[in-house]
Amino acid sequence: MKAEKKFTLKSGLIKLFIFLLVVVEIYPIFWMLTASFKQSYEWSSKPAYALNEGFYFQNYVDAWTRGNMATYFKNSLLCTLIALVFIVIFSTTVGFAVTKMEWKFKNAVAKYFQLGIMVPVATSLIPLFQIYNKVGLLNTRASLIITYIAFGLSLSIFLVTGYIRSLPDEIMEAAVIDGCGIYKLMWYVVVPLMKNAIVTVLVLQFFFKWNDLLFSMTFISSSSLKTVQTGLLYFSDEFGAKNWGAIFASVSMSILPMLGLYMALNKTVMEGMTAGAVKG
Repeated sequence: MKAEKKFTLKSGLIKLFIFLLVVVEIYPIFWMLTASFKQSYEWSSKPAYALNEGFYFQNYVDAWTRGNMATYFKNSLLCTLIALVFIVIFSTTVGFAVTKMEWKFKNAVAKYFQLGIMVPVATSLIPLFQIYNKVGLLNTRASLIITYIAFGLSLSIFLVTGYIRSLPDEIMEAAVIDGCGIYKLMWYVVVPLMKNAIVTVLVLQFFFKWNDLLFSMTFISSSSLKTVQTGLLYFSDEFGAKNWGAIFASVSMSILPMLGLYMALNKTVMEGMTAGAVKG
């Protein structure tokens, strides 16, 4: 009986801790969304934690038009999506080459990309700035796209190689016996089996690139080329005063794509992250 009570108390404390953790995680998002619908007078007449009186959608209109969020969204989407396409293509092909193909320097190449995970991002800013300045890529979308691809490959290849190692060799050997060439083997046999790993790479890299602030602040100075995160730093209304409702509306819009993407693909991402963890 005592053991049963002890177990009940222990499980109750665990549930309470999980509940408090969920509240801590969700409340800031809830507060931000409600704050995005507040009118200007509510910020001065009520405490900041007070709920909004109604839904003032003009904040979102102001953020999208006067706050230039439409331009920032376009720049972020262009840079992020183009980089993701190349990251997926390069990571899948390199991952397949260093795990399932036999060639002389495959272990050296695999270790080379693994070392890239350990390179601090901040140490590359000045050299990249100087290189882009000399070749005329500074203050262009290409500077961000190239950097996103370069810094996204190491982790992506690491995730993909762990997943490809778990794929049985018998499937590929059977395809080769049936006359399947190396390219057809890659795109018609291996890639379909890697759906979870590819989705995992896409989601993780989308989060990293969409939230990038360091590279965009360093390489981009033109207002017409700023990304979402950089644009949020300089958000103010046309009179120079802070329009807090529109600011929170712009922040809400910036995180909604990430929340929607993760909620839609959460299960696939978890499967992709754990697929190569157990040798089958």
